[in-house]
Amino acid sequence: MQLSLKKPIIFFDLETTGLSITTDRIVEMSIIKVNTNGTEEEYSYRFNPEMPISAEAEAVHHISNADVIDKPTFKVKAHEIARIIEGCDIAGFGSNRFDIPMLAEEFARVGVDFDFKKARFVDVQTIFHKKEQRTLTAAYKFYCDRDLNDAHSAIADTRATYEVLKSQLDRYNDLPNDIEKLSAYSTQQRNVDLMGRVVYNEHGVETINFGKYKGKPVAEVLKSDPGYYSWILQGDFSQDTKNVFTRIKLASGNK
Repeated sequence: MQLSLKKPIIFFDLETTGLSITTDRIVEMSIIKVNTNGTEEEYSYRFNPEMPISAEAEAVHHISNADVIDKPTFKVKAHEIARIIEGCDIAGFGSNRFDIPMLAEEFARVGVDFDFKKARFVDVQTIFHKKEQRTLTAAYKFYCDRDLNDAHSAIADTRATYEVLKSQLDRYNDLPNDIEKLSAYSTQQRNVDLMGRVVYNEHGVETINFGKYKGKPVAEVLKSDPGYYSWILQGDFSQDTKNVFTRIKLASGNK
């Protein structure tokens, strides 16, 4: 089934130096942009991350330090990538949890002010887990009846994710062919920041979603524990998360 689109959507996948959103870097990014008329544009990039690729990461995606030593840095291509995805909704496999926060952190690091709040996110992995509970390789075999060759190369994973979503729409009659509704279905919680460190509770209040203050309103914690804000700013949190705490602090008058 072809996607019913009101605006373009990009499918993307990242390969990185490791699993830390705040300290690791992107080494490969692939994008498939699907336009409202069904035409597709495909982009692939490799970057010199300016730091070593961990052995654990290389074992997964098979990109070595030597493979990227002569590649441009992310900063060189960041504005080009931002132009490609501007005005698009965003889809990926596990993207709400890792790829989108990672990309947002890289944009922030190189000074590109990209507003992710304008996009709706469709996480194909979440749809898969709600329906079948498996991995991308298994999803591709299950939905598309094909083996995923070159798994963990960004373009293969990106193409597979796109194909899986179309097959999910064919398989499940109750799954809406509407990006806004797919975004809502594939969202597991109402995030305020991209990493989900702060979420909206059932009353729409911005609430801490980790640690000793989990479940407590952010404004309330910032008022009762003034040192908590400094701890957030100095901690291993994404810039997006820190910006959310700063905004809430200023809005609540906790100066």
